[in-house]
Amino acid sequence: MLAFSEVRGHRVCSSQYGTVMAVADKPNILFIMADQLRADCLGCAGHRVLKTPAIDALAARGTRFSRAFVQSPVCGGSRMSTYTGRYAFSHGAFGNNYALRVDEPTMGAVLRPLGYRTALVGKTHMTYDQNAFARLGLDPESGPGALVAQCGFEPFERDDGLYPAPLFDPDLAYNQYLWDQGYEAEHPWADIANAALGPDGEVLSGWHMRHAHLPARVAPEHSETAYMTDRAMSFIEQAGDEPWCLHLSYIKPHWPYIAPAPWHDLYRDMGVLEANRDETERSDPNPIYAAFMDHAESKAFSRDETRNNVMPTYLGLIAEIDHHVGRMMAFLEEQGLAENTVVVFTSDHGDYLGDHWLGEKDLYHEEIVKVPLIIADPRPAADGARGREVHAFAEAIDLAPTFVGMAGGEPEGHRLEGRSLTGLLAGDAGETWRDCVFSDGCFGKKPARVAMGLDPTQTRSFMARTDRWKYMHFLAGPPMLFDLQEDPQERHDLGRDTGYAIMRAEMKDRLFDWMITRRLRPATSDVAIERQTAPEVPRNWLIGVW
Repeated sequence: MLAFSEVRGHRVCSSQYGTVMAVADKPNILFIMADQLRADCLGCAGHRVLKTPAIDALAARGTRFSRAFVQSPVCGGSRMSTYTGRYAFSHGAFGNNYALRVDEPTMGAVLRPLGYRTALVGKTHMTYDQNAFARLGLDPESGPGALVAQCGFEPFERDDGLYPAPLFDPDLAYNQYLWDQGYEAEHPWADIANAALGPDGEVLSGWHMRHAHLPARVAPEHSETAYMTDRAMSFIEQAGDEPWCLHLSYIKPHWPYIAPAPWHDLYRDMGVLEANRDETERSDPNPIYAAFMDHAESKAFSRDETRNNVMPTYLGLIAEIDHHVGRMMAFLEEQGLAENTVVVFTSDHGDYLGDHWLGEKDLYHEEIVKVPLIIADPRPAADGARGREVHAFAEAIDLAPTFVGMAGGEPEGHRLEGRSLTGLLAGDAGETWRDCVFSDGCFGKKPARVAMGLDPTQTRSFMARTDRWKYMHFLAGPPMLFDLQEDPQERHDLGRDTGYAIMRAEMKDRLFDWMITRRLRPATSDVAIERQTAPEVPRNWLIGVW
């Protein structure tokens, strides 16, 4: 936590990262992330039935990026990329529960020496490197090690949101909260917040999608989404006048797909959109795609009864998030903070929900890697951006350098691989913008790997996506290729079509060019190298002198 003192009339912020002046006009940053929220499931994105008035209002007073993409198709890899501002290829934590290296600073760590209190309410999916901690003598519970173990954020309320019965945690703050509200259950997260009641009073687990149409046992004001919003408000009340960056990371609409009343059936009678899938996709599919179609969740979502039961609940969970985003915006107004708080809304990835005969995530169709991104800056300098929709490619790793710039810092170009969105927010990128986005991951922990008889080193996957083409590269299988102009729904894979060999080669070359230009020298800046090789620097080593 930061400490403040008065020095010669100036407010000074102290932390283990050094001492810097706290500039009065630095904006607060409220960084909201939903989990497993698709880009097309917002009212402002044109959804046919879903109403999200609070998030739509954010877009109306800010900028909505209509083509924003994550850098890994699963929670852990995507989040570590967003937090570090680096591709998964560079930081190495490209899958769930893959440890992030101790030498990878996150936005929380970088903003702190700029005078910000950086805190977390909700989920990060962070796993720290236990071997490195032991080798370096770091304590994950105290001192510098605690911040590194918590992804650079002060864990005001860390809750990764998945606690099935075998992982019961009696110390989980949300469990304690539910007990304090009078709920009687040994494990209230599992048996109250994520369960329903059957006709005979039996507890029906929300893990079973056949129960998705039933209301959760928890009251709506005590749900995970409501609780996390309350905790975020508590942080803001306690933060006082110091500038802060609060990461409010909602657990929903990630499964278990179960919602409290009235959200569980708000869209039950609206009709479910037909899944984006075609029988041709199941005819001679790419072998890795076929292995994922054979997953249990994919088989379940390939049945109409599953999708028809889950989709209304999924939309209801999003509507619940929207309601609490509205609460938070009203709270900022009441606290007098609305005019100096930049609000960012996004997601870590999407959800197949039966599209392409798949459940969950892991591959690179638009339903997974394309996410919502809204940035609402209330300050007068952003007036020209209000209500704008930006079609230029944005990547989740762009947020870290954007936040650094907002905080008055200079993004480290030798380390950060994202690009500040400041120019796009002002209506001009200021230079040639990117024409391709990239993502990469690993399915080493998935049943698909076992089914294919692969070892973990063979399970890396990559995506390169331009305006027209999407290329998916697999180490242990043929690629997939989609012509997004002729096939925007990505139903016709051209990855093995002999007529598209040249295009596949071009996209593979793009991928190679991207790989060899990664920032893999994060400890030595370009400035340091230029300084050491300047003409005026004395030559201490007389190499090649006669």
